[in-house]
Amino acid sequence: MRDFMKPGRSAAMADRGMAATSHPAATLAAVDVLRAGGNAVDAALAAVALQGVIDPHMTGIGGDCFALVARPGRPVVAINGSGRTPAAASIEALLGQGLATIPDGSAHAVTIPGAVDAWCLLSERLGRIGLDRILAPAIAAARDGFVVTPRVAHDWAVYQGRLKAHAEAAAQFLPGGDPPAAGDRMANPALAQTLTRIAREGRAAFYEGQVAEELASLLAGKGGSHRADDFARHRTQEVPPISARYRGYELFECPPNGQGLAALLIARVLEGFDLPSETFSEADRIHLLAEASKAAYRQRDALVCDPDHHPVDVDGLLSQASINAMRASISLARVQPPASDESPVHRDTVYVSVVDAEGMAVSLINSIFFAFGSGIYAPRSGVLLQNRGAGFRLDPAHPNAFAPGKRPMHTIIPAMLMKDGRPVLSYGVMGGQYQAAGHAHILSRIVDCGDDPQQASDRPRTFAHDGVLTLEPTVNADVAADLERRGHRIATAQEPLGGCQAIWIDQQRGVLIGGSDHRKDGIALGY
Repeated sequence: MRDFMKPGRSAAMADRGMAATSHPAATLAAVDVLRAGGNAVDAALAAVALQGVIDPHMTGIGGDCFALVARPGRPVVAINGSGRTPAAASIEALLGQGLATIPDGSAHAVTIPGAVDAWCLLSERLGRIGLDRILAPAIAAARDGFVVTPRVAHDWAVYQGRLKAHAEAAAQFLPGGDPPAAGDRMANPALAQTLTRIAREGRAAFYEGQVAEELASLLAGKGGSHRADDFARHRTQEVPPISARYRGYELFECPPNGQGLAALLIARVLEGFDLPSETFSEADRIHLLAEASKAAYRQRDALVCDPDHHPVDVDGLLSQASINAMRASISLARVQPPASDESPVHRDTVYVSVVDAEGMAVSLINSIFFAFGSGIYAPRSGVLLQNRGAGFRLDPAHPNAFAPGKRPMHTIIPAMLMKDGRPVLSYGVMGGQYQAAGHAHILSRIVDCGDDPQQASDRPRTFAHDGVLTLEPTVNADVAADLERRGHRIATAQEPLGGCQAIWIDQQRGVLIGGSDHRKDGIALGY
């Protein structure tokens, strides 16, 4: 029970259906869909499509999507809605330009957006009410306008420079040359028209015809190798999820090319320590999470890639021998040597969790990678394009090397916790590189420490990355000093670490318990 004398928020509780998102309008849209007879898939898609309009720096139809869908007594479904490079992409051409990395604002960083096809597949396979009703809230917001919320306004102002490099994007998103303030209204009529066509025609409205032709022409004009055929060829994959046991539960993640494997590695390593014991201090828990994360991220950065181009030995990495070796490298008293990371920094994603009255749980994440993606905007269709290709390496020998028809290593990952064949926790943690560590942190806070989803989300966050242990300012000074004595190089986070949404499904009582991160504008809401 939280202290009601202190600022904070209670966990949401309900017994029919619930949604948790990072934007209040998206949560409301999802709950409206549930109450109108839609299921969890319909509601999650309505929420994320709306966020593509009202959170344009975070997500949109120019981005990618991953999802996990769990139903009692049935196998978990994993959806990989990430896009590939064009068929004519060439690492030799980029190296010939003297590039060491892919510029994040260039056409070379734009992979074929996968979100729309993933939404259409989910709606057709598992939804109930159809795209016209699912996309109605997003269409209305784009056409009639929406009110900018405080965290959205903050991020818009911080990252406006990414828009100013592209005249078309600046004209749409910086009216009068300035970002909107909290409470201002914005609209995107061109996007409303494209969403209306998708609602009517499905995937063909995006991947064929005038939208695909505009996007291909725009990117080719900026030096890209994209062609309309690259869009037409794109297909979402339904893939077997990967999983690992954790204290009697089973944690499910999407397989590579996503970094869900890293989350499983961290959880498996932490399971070997008695974290529920009162003998472990807060500094001990932070230190162990940091060391487990460093060990897992070394494997991620060396090996995770598109398995269609290079095999990833998931079973071998999750084997007991592999986990024992990783665990043995960890000392409670001292840090491991830091691992360097050459991948780009990014934080811009939205995550949605929905559970319906039939027990279906949907864990869905959608992203355009950097803030405002590549900044490349198609004015006729209203599409702001991602820059997920900036995550490739320009080392031909690396598994995650840039290549034609290839998906980059992805950081966006949904999670699902199961017990005895039934979903018990649908959750995710936004925040780019932090997400795998964030999954393990929330898992441990709930399973090991007994937090509800809101309490787990509210806890101070830490992230060991690239030789630095970053602490949110809410971490106690004595804890920080203890960590420094163990050899951690400490830095204070200059902005919040990620954002969490989670719904716990109390199967015994038939109750849903939800949380949404105070670091964002959103809420968890049920009925």
